Amino acid sequence: MPYQEICRMIVEVDEEQLTEPMIQNLVKHLPEQEQLNALAKFKNEYANLSEPEQFGVVMSSVKRLRPRLSNILFRLQFEEQVNNIRPDILAVNAACDEVRKSRSFGRLLELVLLLGNYMNAGSRNAQSYGFDLSSLCKLKDTKSADQTTTLLHFLTQVCEEEFPDVISFVEDLDHVDRSSRVSAENLEKSLRQMERQLLQLERDLETFSSPDDPNDMFFTKMASFGKVAREQYDKLVIMHGNMETLYHNMLEYFAIDPKKTSVEELFTDLSNFRAMFTQALKDNLKRRETEEKQRRARAAKEKAEREKQERQQKKRRLLEVNGENDETGVMDSLLEALQSGAAFRDRRKRAPRPRDNQQKTISPSSFRQVLRPVNHENNKVPLQRSRSRQNMNLGSAVLKAPPPKEAHNESEGHPSSARTKEAGRRYRNNPAPSHWLSRERAGDRETVRSTEKETEVEKEPPSLLLSSTVPAVNSCSSNGESDVEALLARLRAL
Repeated sequence: MPYQEICRMIVEVDEEQLTEPMIQNLVKHLPEQEQLNALAKFKNEYANLSEPEQFGVVMSSVKRLRPRLSNILFRLQFEEQVNNIRPDILAVNAACDEVRKSRSFGRLLELVLLLGNYMNAGSRNAQSYGFDLSSLCKLKDTKSADQTTTLLHFLTQVCEEEFPDVISFVEDLDHVDRSSRVSAENLEKSLRQMERQLLQLERDLETFSSPDDPNDMFFTKMASFGKVAREQYDKLVIMHGNMETLYHNMLEYFAIDPKKTSVEELFTDLSNFRAMFTQALKDNLKRRETEEKQRRARAAKEKAEREKQERQQKKRRLLEVNGENDETGVMDSLLEALQSGAAFRDRRKRAPRPRDNQQKTISPSSFRQVLRPVNHENNKVPLQRSRSRQNMNLGSAVLKAPPPKEAHNESEGHPSSARTKEAGRRYRNNPAPSHWLSRERAGDRETVRSTEKETEVEKEPPSLLLSSTVPAVNSCSSNGESDVEALLARLRAL
């Protein structure tokens, strides 16, 4: 940028071209007024001078250059200074008003005092009438015996459960955080500096004579700026005075010594306590959520264990019931097979004998050989002994017998079939234990074996008379039924 252009902007106070960094650099590197006056003598030798010297020669043409630059810089910085001072004053005023007028914060202080007196019961600090506000931040340092919670967390829990309106103090003290970054000392310093700059501007305007250059706009623009700056400064002074009044009233209200506690310290403690109280609320919420999850997990685990035990018990009961049903079903199937004769159908069938061999006679020796094993069976079972005697009588009375029926029709008129039917009817009416039925089936097997041996007698020649055989068989069947009835009567007696 040409040096002449810079000189023009300074003389005309061109705020659009002049910037704060440019003016600051000029003030910082500008030679003293004596040096500028010396450089002005080399104006005719401008081309032979170096660039710094040429710049000094051009700047020497501006009258009272340094005061001009200082006042122009003050004008460029004034709005920024006001914007920095006014919000701080307003924040402190609002914070003082909120802390003093907040009912929820007052209730919170009462609860803290009550907790402190309860904990200090019996000591020299019992029944205290108040406490220092800086002690609020020390509540987190008092922990429980198990080191899991603090007095601050307990206080927040009490507020949540018993005094929910107290929690609203967090919203009431909205400007405390902003006020904690305000320094009363810096505010006073900024106001004093602004006052000095404003007074310097007013003195410079008084000493400025009428400019010889018609383009010199310094006096005109800076005079109007001086009036506006004075008005805004006066307002800032009034606001600062009100801030100090409110602050001292608040300190007096809470019995705080203003010489020991500054604005920054007080609002820093309140801001930290507000943040810690909010965090304690979040911690309590998180802890409750964790406990709820653990409770649900325990409930789900207990429910799963109960369901598992119920399933095991149900399965055990089903197995017991199925075992009883299976036993009952087996006995029913066995009785049904015995009644229908299906139990005897798997026996090896006899091959039909030729008709030319059916007319053989029975010799006495073979008859005795047949009766001998029958008598041997009678020694084992008393019931079969009576039946064998009947067979012996039958053998002695009958001389001739017709040929026997086929093997697969033997079970139709057999005494064991009648016994089986009678046992089935009695079992359905009065079921007997399984070991009794086992005894009865054992007797049936003995009867079947004796009957098979008896059929060997029927292999003799058909010289016996059929008319004498039929009554004997009928009498044997009736005797078998009576034996079954006697056996069942004995089983019922057991």
